[in-house]
Order: sequence, then C-alpha cells, then structure tokens
Amino acid sequence: MSALITNIDASSPAYRKINTGESLISINGNNIRDVLDYKYFSYDGVLILHLKTPEGKFKLIKIEKPVGADLGLDFESYLMDNARSCVNKCAFCFVDQLPDGMRETLYFKDDDARLSFLTGNYITLTNLSEREIRRIIDLKISPINISVHTTNPELRRKMLGNKNAGRCIQIMQRFCDAKITMNCQIVCCPGLNDDRELMRTMSDLAPLYPYVNSVSIVPVGLTKHRKGLDELFPFDMEGAGAAVDMIESFGTDCLAKYGSRIFFASDELYLKAGRSLPSDDYYEGYPQLENGVGMLRLFITEFEDALSRVPKTDTVKPCSLATGAAAAPFMEKLMQTALEKCDTMFAKVYTIINHFFGETIDVAGLVTGSDLIGQLRGKNLGERLLIPQNMLRHGEGVFLDDVTLEDVSAALSVPVRVVMQDGYDLVAAIFEK
Repeated sequence: MSALITNIDASSPAYRKINTGESLISINGNNIRDVLDYKYFSYDGVLILHLKTPEGKFKLIKIEKPVGADLGLDFESYLMDNARSCVNKCAFCFVDQLPDGMRETLYFKDDDARLSFLTGNYITLTNLSEREIRRIIDLKISPINISVHTTNPELRRKMLGNKNAGRCIQIMQRFCDAKITMNCQIVCCPGLNDDRELMRTMSDLAPLYPYVNSVSIVPVGLTKHRKGLDELFPFDMEGAGAAVDMIESFGTDCLAKYGSRIFFASDELYLKAGRSLPSDDYYEGYPQLENGVGMLRLFITEFEDALSRVPKTDTVKPCSLATGAAAAPFMEKLMQTALEKCDTMFAKVYTIINHFFGETIDVAGLVTGSDLIGQLRGKNLGERLLIPQNMLRHGEGVFLDDVTLEDVSAALSVPVRVVMQDGYDLVAAIFEK
C-alpha cells in the first residue's frame, strides 16, 4: 500500500527532500496504511521514509526533525484511505430520518475509529475487526468517542440492528485495560433504553472510570420523515424529568465514589423537563460540550461576563435573533438583560418552528434556511439578523437544505450575521458599531 503525496509544507523538514506526486510506503520500516499510522510513526525525530516516484522507482529519504513535529505532508485523501461506513440499522438513526432529495453526502453514515480520534466523531464499535482493536491498543489511540446507548447485549443488538453490537462492553473493557480514554454517549429512547436499562448502563460504565471519562445522555430526535421505520416516541415532560432525576442522583453517587459525576444529561433533556440548568461548576469543565451538555449554561455565563464589560450607550443598531424553539426562552432572557446597557435597544428574538424536519425537532442546529425565510419574511428584523453558527454545515455558509446565507439575506432584505457558539460573540454582535 502507498499514499499519494499532493503537497509538502514549505516550512516542513520534508520540503525539497520529497516531491509531490511521490507515494509514501513506510516510515522506519513500518508500513503506512492510513493517517493513524502516518501520525504515529512520524512522531520520532529521525525518520527513514520509503517512497515510490511517479516513474515507479523506489527511494529512501532520511529526515531529522524535532520529536513530535509534523512532517508536513498532505495526501490525496485526509484518511489516506476510504472512510468506513456504518453497518448498523439503528432504530433512532437521524440519517434514516432525512427527507429525500438532499445532498448525497448527508446520507453517508460514517462509523470510523480514525475519525473518532481525529475529529471527535462517535463510533459504535460494531465494525471493528480484531486487528483494528489491537491496533488501537498498540498505537494507544486516545481518546475515542463511543456511542454506547446500552450495555445490555441483547438490547444493543436490537437497537442497533446488528448481531455484533452486543460485544461493546467487552471491547470497552479491553480499551480500559490498555488505558485508552473514552468519552461516551447514550441516545435515550423512551420505552427502550431508559428507566431500568439506563440505570444498568450507567452502573456498568461507572467502574470503567477514569478511562470512561464522561458520558452524555441525550434524548432521541425524531423527525416527521420516519415512514417504514420502527415506531419510537419522544420524551414528554414527565419522562424527561424522571431521566434527569436518575442521571443527577447517579452522578452525585459517582462524584462521592470516583471524584467525578461522569454522567451528564444534555441541555435538551433539562429543557424538555422544564427544569433549570445546573450551575457552571456542575459540568466539571464541560467534557461533553459538543453533545449539547452544558452548552446553554456556558453560553449564559459567557454572555453575562461579556455584557459586564460593555459600557452603557444610548444607541445600538437594531437587530433580530433567530433560534430554535428549545433555546428561544433563554435567548429572550439574555436580550432582556442586555437592555441594562441600552434601554432603547431593539433586539427581537424569533422562534423558528422546524417545518422541514418536523415540529418535534426544536434545536437551533437543525433550523433550515427555508424555514428562516418562510417564517421571517415581512417581519421587523432591524438592520441585521443574527443566527447561531451551528445552523450552518461545518465550515460552509450553507444550511442543511442547501439554502445559502446569501439566499436568506436576499430573501429577507437584511444582512445576516453568523454568531459563534459563545456568549462573547453574541454580545459583540449586538453592540457592533
């Protein structure tokens, strides 16, 4: 196997020693199969690279560099291999609930351990071969993010629609023995893996601390596009409250026993339960922020801190803010707080109902451009419309329905300001000159 080199960083130790178009075969005698091998075996300070030229000739190059410094090579694909797709048929899979006609890449379900380590994606462990498990252990690939859902083997096989899904806890125990750090998530489905099953899962995972570093529990998201899929039910207020109580109580026991709560309910569960969010110190440094655990609390803390630094003013450019139904009440409270700096300020919060995916989907990150246009056209939006960054696909100015920022701005006749996922940027956007 070999990986085609497409670029060499001009500041790297490999510059002028290696040429684009050459292929990397091995480093210090170790075959390079993908990006994990490349990163691991290029860590040392003295490297012997085995390369193949475009003409089919082979050569050896010696490179000396600081230990741990990047070798500076870019390859034809990020993984230096094809991404591994998911082989499960999860009852709650969000991709299976997408409408037809969306961009093809949105329907690809990855389940790749390399992406878990490199980009934070969650994997189910169902498509790992014994060789891949051994490589994770041997290369000490850590941390890994794991979608556990349940530790009951029979129930996990049922929920994931995969006969291999029941070996999850055994693989995790091996990773624990090898001191591989794991962050986990549980998508909680009422009537399936909640209640006693959730308690069983938490009880099984807690003894793996500190290698099971944190576990988020998030409620299942159900769109209106579920034709032909298993019947599932969303959390109601009572069920969400019961789940929050169980998670908080078990987390308190873990804090006393292990020094960490380990288990955290997502913000969405608190909102569905009608409960107040915990305080800032509850979240222990926010290890599960990307899973929506403590995101609102951190946002509020940042907003209040940033606002305290803003001098009072008589004029602020009028603006509006669009968000999902779940976060709208919090945003309205923050806008009211901002009035203390300018009591004549116009900053209207608009709640966007999700018609594209279904009204049960209430998070801002799944609001589409078409819903923004349809529900805000003709409204008083001030001089600019503020939207959170998570409405857009990562690194792009495009919503999930392929509507662009430019499309929204043109349709609503107002500039659209994308606000980063922190309270400081929201304050900066509101009081922008």
